[in-house]
Amino acid sequence: MKKLAIVTTHPIQYNAPLFALLSGRNKVMIKVFYTWGKAVLESKFDPGFNKEIKWDIPLLEGYPYTFLENVSASPGSHHYKGINNPSLIDEVATWGADAILVYGWSFKSHFKAMRHFHGKIKVLFRGDSTFVTRTSFFKSFIREKFLSFVYGYTNTCLYVGTYNKAYYQRAGVPENKLVFAPHAVDNDRFAADDEIRIREAEEWRHRLNIPDNAVCLLFAGKLVEDKNAQLLIQTIPLLPQDTPYAVVIAGNGEYEDHLKQMAAGLTNVYFLPFQNQALMPVLYRLADIFVMPTLTSETWGLAINEAMACSKPVLVSDACGAAVDLVKNGKNGFVFKRGDRADFKNKLLQMGTNKTELRKMGNASFDIISKWSLPVLAESIENTLVNG
Repeated sequence: MKKLAIVTTHPIQYNAPLFALLSGRNKVMIKVFYTWGKAVLESKFDPGFNKEIKWDIPLLEGYPYTFLENVSASPGSHHYKGINNPSLIDEVATWGADAILVYGWSFKSHFKAMRHFHGKIKVLFRGDSTFVTRTSFFKSFIREKFLSFVYGYTNTCLYVGTYNKAYYQRAGVPENKLVFAPHAVDNDRFAADDEIRIREAEEWRHRLNIPDNAVCLLFAGKLVEDKNAQLLIQTIPLLPQDTPYAVVIAGNGEYEDHLKQMAAGLTNVYFLPFQNQALMPVLYRLADIFVMPTLTSETWGLAINEAMACSKPVLVSDACGAAVDLVKNGKNGFVFKRGDRADFKNKLLQMGTNKTELRKMGNASFDIISKWSLPVLAESIENTLVNG
């Protein structure tokens, strides 16, 4: 059985289920090398949410792992020198890895490992970067040349979707080094116990006094200006009054007070604090439509996957990297032009207020996202390692 060393900074809710799945399928042998150090397990202040965050689902179950010593004077994933593990290369080599999968190159130890193992064992790379952000021709040219140098130390780049593939192509990665490995969440966790969670969501709606016939729009995320939750507040007074609409904004952040001031006097805007992972499948079921209106480029937007796994139609801005792959206009939702209130309103009205039709769109979401799953991702990694 091939042995795959996985190098990543810290446990996150999106990757832990994948690692457990890979370990349980017994097609490859994995070991995860966490490079931030054990200190990352402590509750962390998240500046985006403006509060301490500690996930409430298990992140270290079902797969072998180790935490490496990080000797950085300023540990963290916010800068290149924040991940510095003198023992990484020796520990991967001692374990006897046949291949290494690196998440993110912009850390001292990660890039050093890519350079060291290139030509010795297979080097796989995974990231979700795009070139959606607009920059000058000169800056783009320099960046592409530098990235060509970086990815020259890989054997395979696992691209997550259309924009990510285009990013690698612009960075000079040849087609034979590109393998599709979809951006995915644990669909089963979000889809499970559907009837129970629907009932819990209905009870939650009643506690909030959201009318049964209201079309409920949900925003869930960090309350910062660029996430653009304000668009929902600005638009809802402009909608036809014959069918009631409601807006639920779930999250915390530096923009929270401003948003609440904007919503003052509106009886159909409801605020909820940050909801941890265990409650997210219920939160999505509060909604008739999930909205991601972000202004600045979002490399993907995995909350879209989560909402779709909960059978929800989606309305997202074109700043979301996932939009081009997951949103089929008129089928499971719409994509609108970022920051364009008129286009947002128009697309929302096109989705309509008939709940039977909205549920059909939600079912289409579920069908689409079933192909963007952890088993598909795991199989891609396994095939690359075993057959590639």
